[in-house]
Amino acid sequence: MTSLPGVVGVIGLGVMGRPMTANLLRGATGATQVRVHHRTPDRVQDLVDAGAVFSTTPRELAAGADVVLLMLPDLPQVDEVLAGPDGILAGVTEPLVLVIGSTSSAGDIRTLAQRLTDQTAGLVSVIDAPVSGGEDGAIAGTLAIMVGGEPDAVVTALPVLSTMGTPVHLGPLGAGEIAKYCNQLIVASTIMAIGEAAVLAERSGLDLQAMFDLLRGGYAGSRVLETRAQRVIDEDYSPSGVAKYMVKDLSFAMDEARANGTASSLTDALSALFEDLVARGFGDDDIAVTRRYVESRSESAAPH
Repeated sequence: MTSLPGVVGVIGLGVMGRPMTANLLRGATGATQVRVHHRTPDRVQDLVDAGAVFSTTPRELAAGADVVLLMLPDLPQVDEVLAGPDGILAGVTEPLVLVIGSTSSAGDIRTLAQRLTDQTAGLVSVIDAPVSGGEDGAIAGTLAIMVGGEPDAVVTALPVLSTMGTPVHLGPLGAGEIAKYCNQLIVASTIMAIGEAAVLAERSGLDLQAMFDLLRGGYAGSRVLETRAQRVIDEDYSPSGVAKYMVKDLSFAMDEARANGTASSLTDALSALFEDLVARGFGDDDIAVTRRYVESRSESAAPH
């Protein structure tokens, strides 16, 4: 594996970005400077204490950087840190690989990449690298990282991403996003099934702990079941993977399916379910809230 670049910047230091940066700092040597930016400096003091350099603006963070990772919710937030006199683009004078870690529209990322190429005379190369594994995976450094982009840019960024999990280059720009849509389709269907199974089993008098412990060893076993079954049993919906973001992710999956002619009946159904989940007030909870969601839909059908 190629060594880490000389200067790496990270913007988007939330639930995922903060532990990812902590792992980057642990994997970096003295030859690599890790820069961070946050509107509230005190919020990232722990990262500075661990060796990061605080940048007061995105422009300062990007100046002379080799790689900048953006762990932001979506492309509107990316545009905010790119533009303006204090934005990333104002600080670019040398080649920069911009890594977009959000789950976003593959087509919109390609459009953004072309715009940045034109604006910077080719200095900025964009790759997409959405992640899966949740907060637990970000902390443990075991994220699955789905990468799309031109090979030269990907090679530069891979050592950075490798400190955070397992990055795999899946194809040209946008390929990472499409892989993430596939991931979210599987996650959404599994967590909705777990929620419904929990309600069905409990109302039939089963011990949920015993049942899910057993199911982990059968064909129903999955990473989603491993990480969310106990939350479902305990009704612990404190957010780690926020449920409302599934609506956005599934909408991108439906758009891609329509664009390439893929029948998307399951994706369409899941999208409608998660839209209803959000409408019922559960959007800010963890995806494990599917149990409570199914209960809310089942209340009128409950035995009296």
